[in-house]
Amino acid sequence: MSRQHIPVGLNLTAIGVSTAWWLEAARRTEAVGYASAWIWDHFVSRGRLTDPLLECWSMLAAAAMVTSRIRLGPFVANVMNHHPAVLANVAATVAELSGGRLELGIGAGGHPAEHAAYGMPFPERPVRAEHLVEAIEVIRLLQVGGPADYKGRHYRLEAAHAFPAPTPPPRIIVGGMTPKGARLAARHGDAWTCFSDSYEALRPVFTAELAAVGRSVDEVPILVAVSVEETAVGLSELTTAWSELGAAELIIHDVHADQLDDVLALAG
Repeated sequence: MSRQHIPVGLNLTAIGVSTAWWLEAARRTEAVGYASAWIWDHFVSRGRLTDPLLECWSMLAAAAMVTSRIRLGPFVANVMNHHPAVLANVAATVAELSGGRLELGIGAGGHPAEHAAYGMPFPERPVRAEHLVEAIEVIRLLQVGGPADYKGRHYRLEAAHAFPAPTPPPRIIVGGMTPKGARLAARHGDAWTCFSDSYEALRPVFTAELAAVGRSVDEVPILVAVSVEETAVGLSELTTAWSELGAAELIIHDVHADQLDDVLALAG
């Protein structure tokens, strides 16, 4: 992948595939030179509810054991599905298993049918944003091991510990697909991720918020998710174009089983 101007990763589908397929896809992703492999963090499909769906953190732990170089992460962890103290513990364990290769993508969630099916709360977007901010604060407190006390509107800690304490701690990459989400990422994230079709509208919001809080894109880089179809121009052209637009990394989003060979061939 010598032509690549910025790192590129693959968000490999978790829907309708086996654990064996996903792990082999992650191994092949590493072998051809991609920088990262990502997986959706939900419990039921957005399509047919009977479609099999792999559980994110189980697969990340397994992938940590069969790869050695690529970075691994959820795209993105749904904060409404995970208490942040539990998420911090799970993430720390996967970080250790992977030798520090974990990226902690996190977002406010956007699959209400899943919550209705599982009986989990799914409040309105402003309240989910509050959960996300508090979750990031809780995770950061626990990343150093503790003891940690925290009293928020939604989460509480009292002399809480979390081991192993990851060194270094995973980047917290905030998925912000709305103006409020972009501002939240600028204030609280170690990086921001969005989809290519919303980037033009959201980047000015993101950079204005960075300036307001005294941060820069060097401190909070941008990861842009592009579709498989957008890769038709070739990786060199795609990465060059997005680098010029301000992206620090690309993620080829939702790579299906019948697309994997073609996407891997792009790295040749």
